[in-house]
Amino acid sequence: MRAYLPAYELTRPASLSEALRLMASAPGEWKPFAGGTDLMVLLEAGKLEHRKFFSIWHLKELSGIEETPTHITLGALTTYTELQSNAVMQREFPMLCQAASLTGAVAIQNRGTIGGNIANASPAADSPPALMVYNAELELISERGSRWVPYEGFHTGYKQMQMREDELISRVRLPREAETWKHYYRKVGTRRAQAISKICFAAVARVEGETIEEARISLGSVAPTVVNCAKTASLLRGRKIDADTVEAAQGELEKEIAPIDDLRS
Repeated sequence: MRAYLPAYELTRPASLSEALRLMASAPGEWKPFAGGTDLMVLLEAGKLEHRKFFSIWHLKELSGIEETPTHITLGALTTYTELQSNAVMQREFPMLCQAASLTGAVAIQNRGTIGGNIANASPAADSPPALMVYNAELELISERGSRWVPYEGFHTGYKQMQMREDELISRVRLPREAETWKHYYRKVGTRRAQAISKICFAAVARVEGETIEEARISLGSVAPTVVNCAKTASLLRGRKIDADTVEAAQGELEKEIAPIDDLRS
């Protein structure tokens, strides 16, 4: 059943400062609306419970990809299409681009944003495992100012985040440190496209010869939040790549995740 449109309110602040002022005036009452790729699904299904939204799609302060010698910074409104078309992102953060290419269809990729994917707080989202292993940071802004928080630990439970009701995700910052590492990303779904993840895996490793010097592993859709498999990564450190290492890592990985049975698997 579709939602009743007159029951909802959508306003368009003229500026970012006006948007932040609106959030501060009634914390929790107004929520941001960017590409709308998740919210419109809920609206169409008659399951969109929140009623007051404000558009941020036009706010240039939340857009763009910036480069410095040490970091790449993505505006929260960076779309999946923009991620895929950026040469630096393709070269240094290929798993994030791969995740973007596997999210929905082209129309979704043109509208869906990196900030929205994070704020939607789904454990089955495609980009969070890559953000986790790339040591991403988030800038949260409000009328009171801004603060940077690590992406690891940002999601504290299903649909729960370390973000106050008057805060907005402004930027995502990625340290430029993994270009020479090995990257591996895989999403398993019912179909090759437009499918919610049954499992989503992202890992990077720095390998010298046959020895793993350092590794980072993250999985989505196997727990209430995206999981940083730190114990498995620690087990791999300093070990040679052989059958014993693979078996030991698999055993440790099973202890770090907690997948459930549901309608998808």
